[in-house]
Amino acid sequence: AATTLMRIAVALLLLLSVGLSASSADAAEGPTRINVEPFIELPSGVRHPESITADEVAGELYVGTFDARMPEAARNNQLLRYSRGGQLLGRRSFGATPLTGIEYYKGSIYVLNFGASKLQRIEARFNEDSRIEDLVTFGALSPAAPGARSIANPDGSADEVRFGAAGVPAINGMTFDRQGHLYVSDSFQGAIYRIENASTCDPCTSEIMVRDPLLATAGALPFGANGLAFNSDATTLYVNNAGDGRVLQMRMPSGPLSILAESIHGADGLMMRDELLWVAANQADAVVAIDQRGRERYRATGFDGIGKDGQPLGLLFPASTVALGDWMVVANLALPLTEAVGDEWEESVTRWSLSRFKIPK
Repeated sequence: AATTLMRIAVALLLLLSVGLSASSADAAEGPTRINVEPFIELPSGVRHPESITADEVAGELYVGTFDARMPEAARNNQLLRYSRGGQLLGRRSFGATPLTGIEYYKGSIYVLNFGASKLQRIEARFNEDSRIEDLVTFGALSPAAPGARSIANPDGSADEVRFGAAGVPAINGMTFDRQGHLYVSDSFQGAIYRIENASTCDPCTSEIMVRDPLLATAGALPFGANGLAFNSDATTLYVNNAGDGRVLQMRMPSGPLSILAESIHGADGLMMRDELLWVAANQADAVVAIDQRGRERYRATGFDGIGKDGQPLGLLFPASTVALGDWMVVANLALPLTEAVGDEWEESVTRWSLSRFKIPK
């Protein structure tokens, strides 16, 4: 009888153990991993796709490049136009001046010409001879850097970070609100500009909407304020700080700025899609989607080396994303950052490309 009771007890313990394990498995929750596939290879001689945007109605995709090689005469910056399926439809040369943000809005492409410190505009169905309009020129701010940032330490002490700046604007990311006002980030001077009625103003003027130490960085990646995006009703503006690896948020119209998410290494391009913020984490070779509480929900990742054709396999220094139909398209900037030779896979890239993945339902 004792042996029978022992067997029953062991069986019950095993059943309980299995039940607890099943409950734990059922309760498991975390970010969903997404597979990435190759999409478009850029034309020969065109390198470093930094920014992308799309006309979702027409199904067209636009790519701007950040070719900052020296000497300047070697550069070949381009604005490219592709069909939904990846066919090259048009290109416009920007020569020696690298481009950062580009944005489609009401039949035009708005271009942040980083090299010229200008906001420019070109018709969306451009060709190699299309006119480029200058809308705004950005200059030095006074003071050149925002104020110091105080950082509390766990031991009760505090650090004070003072930022240096040489008065050189670094226009980088942009987004429109629902009224057609345009917002532009400045990565070096720690600012966000507002350009009222950017699609109709003539001439256009910019005003500083916010300047804050949270928009500057002393990180190894020397770009602070970067990608911008609004929530669905444009009541909150989100801002990436690439060097700090943070996503910031600001209640419109006057803030204050606060930290939404951290530890997103190289938070570069930013877009809102279906109430999720998609962040191109360029130093993590990943694109992550976070909810509006800062929790990661999806992660598209995986650098698998350099292919025989010289293209990166997977994601390598992803700088920006855009939704086109059921797909998220990613620009693989693949830009070497350090002066050392042989320490970065980006040095081995000889053909530059875009990747894509299916947007989760």
